[in-house]
Amino acid sequence: MAAILRGLYALTPDGADTDGLLARVEQALAGGVRLVQYRNKEADAAARRSQAGALLALCRRYGARLIVNDDWRLALEIDADGAHLGRADGDPAAARAALGDKLLGISCYAEFERAREAARLGADYVAFGSVFASATKPQAVRAPLELLGRARRELGLPVAAIGGITLENAPLALAAGAGMLAVISDLFAAPDIQARVEAYGRLFRD
Repeated sequence: MAAILRGLYALTPDGADTDGLLARVEQALAGGVRLVQYRNKEADAAARRSQAGALLALCRRYGARLIVNDDWRLALEIDADGAHLGRADGDPAAARAALGDKLLGISCYAEFERAREAARLGADYVAFGSVFASATKPQAVRAPLELLGRARRELGLPVAAIGGITLENAPLALAAGAGMLAVISDLFAAPDIQARVEAYGRLFRD
């Protein structure tokens, strides 16, 4: 489990073009991504289920894990590897009980006490952000980098940094204590997604 919850965490961009999404995610998988989060804030329930199922099949081909954002019931329905929940996505305790041994991640924003409660409820990892200015969520509260190291020390859980991460600023998040870098734009908007994944991978080996 520890090996899975470390490294680049690829978060999918919004969009209705399933073929385009699969093509981009496959480039990321070819570059070495082993943890993908399906995240689509724009699609309806039917489209989300279709896209998530297609992504799961693709991830299986590459030996990667798929986490479903926002919806632990959908994660169970398609037999994904877990779910990631934000503040408005239901009761984490109910999700933990339903998911069994599947992965559960919790967004903690800039709130250490939320992370402490997530750990108490059995989360497998916690995420803090936005750690940098984010084009995806420009109004998001900034999370101090110090939270990353504090959570790792005090909670003993893998910690993901999210929000505005680029190759240039990623080393700051890693040095602060992040074990996972959750990235959307800097990955999927890259001219060569596979090469961008490989570049992120080198950060974890240096």
